[in-house]
Amino acid sequence: MATLVQAVRLALHYGETYLGVTDIFGEDVGPPLGGVFTATQGLKTAWNTPLDERGILGMAMGIAYAGGRPVCEIQFCDYAFNTIDLMKIAGNQRWASGGNYEMPIVLMTPSGSGIRGSLYHSHSFESWASRLAGWKIVMPSNALDAYGLMLSAIADPNPVMVLLPKALLRVRGEQKIPGEPEDEEELKRMIDAPVGDRTGWQPRWPPVQEYFVPLGKAALVRTGHHATVVSYGRTLPLCVKAADELRDSDGLEFDVIDLRSIFPYDWHAISQSIMKTGRILIVNEDTEVTNFGEHLLRRVIDHHYYDLLVRPRVLLGQHIPGIGLNQEYEKNSVPQLPSIREAMKALATEEA
Repeated sequence: MATLVQAVRLALHYGETYLGVTDIFGEDVGPPLGGVFTATQGLKTAWNTPLDERGILGMAMGIAYAGGRPVCEIQFCDYAFNTIDLMKIAGNQRWASGGNYEMPIVLMTPSGSGIRGSLYHSHSFESWASRLAGWKIVMPSNALDAYGLMLSAIADPNPVMVLLPKALLRVRGEQKIPGEPEDEEELKRMIDAPVGDRTGWQPRWPPVQEYFVPLGKAALVRTGHHATVVSYGRTLPLCVKAADELRDSDGLEFDVIDLRSIFPYDWHAISQSIMKTGRILIVNEDTEVTNFGEHLLRRVIDHHYYDLLVRPRVLLGQHIPGIGLNQEYEKNSVPQLPSIREAMKALATEEA
C-alpha cells in the first residue's frame, strides 16, 4: 500500500500527465530533493523557487492568469501566514470577475503536529484557511483520499488548498490506489529516489488511474448509534481507534465522520448523523479559540438544538503560541488518543 506522501506524488504525476498541470514548484520541490517530505520526487514539471512564500503564491497566480494550471507548495503551513493578503486576492478573483477569470491553483502545505517540529513547524492552518472566502480547503487522513482529493483539487477552476497532516505522511493506506502495484516494495523501487547520489535517476511510474474524491463530500468510516464524532486529518485515525476500543470494551458504537473537506463541508452527513444519535463531538488539533470546530458547533446548535440529547462539545488544541520541542509539550498541546477516548466515552454515557 502507498503511503500518504507517495499517494500525493502519484496524484501529481497523474495531474501533469492527464489533467494539464503545467508547473509544480516551491522551496526544494524540484531536483535533487523533491520536497522536504519527498512529495514531488521525479515529477517532470517540478522546479525550485527562492525561499519566498509570497513569491511562490504570486507566481502561481500569475501562471493561472496566463492560462496555466500550477501546483505550488509552501514547505510548512507555519510560513503561510505572510501570504494571507495574496490568498484573499486569489480567492476573490472568480467572484470579482463574474466568473470570467478562473484561478485554478493548488496550494499544498504540510499542517499540524506529530513530527516534534516545535514552534515553527507544528501549526495547524485549517481554521485560518476556512476564513478565506473563494478557496476550497481539504485535508485527507489516508493515502487513497489524498490521491482522490488532489486530483479533484487539480481539476477545480477555483483555488484549492490541500493541507497534508505531517504525522500521517509516512502512514500506509489500507486501500490501494487504482493502478498501484501489488507489492509496496516494488512501488518504492519505482518512485522513491535513492538515498545519496540521484544523478541520472528517473522514476518508473505505475499506470495509476483516474480516481476523484468529490470536494465537500465526507466519509462515514464507522457506524453506530450512541454518538457522532466528526474529525479529519491527524486526529481522524485516533477517533477511529478510540471508537473501536470503546466498542470492544464498553459496547459503545459511534458514527465517525471523516470530513475530508473543510470547505465546502458535508453538512448533510453531519446533520443526518445527529438526527440518529442526538450527541456530537468535534475533534481537531487546531488551537481552540476561533477554531473551525467552533463554527460547526454553532451550526449544530442553530439547526439541531431540539434534537440534541446532551450538550454538544469540541476537543481541540490548547490556545498557546506554539508547541514546544519536548515530546511531552507536544503530547499535552493537542488531542491524543487517551483524551479523545475519554471525551467520546463521556459523550456517549452522559445521561440525557
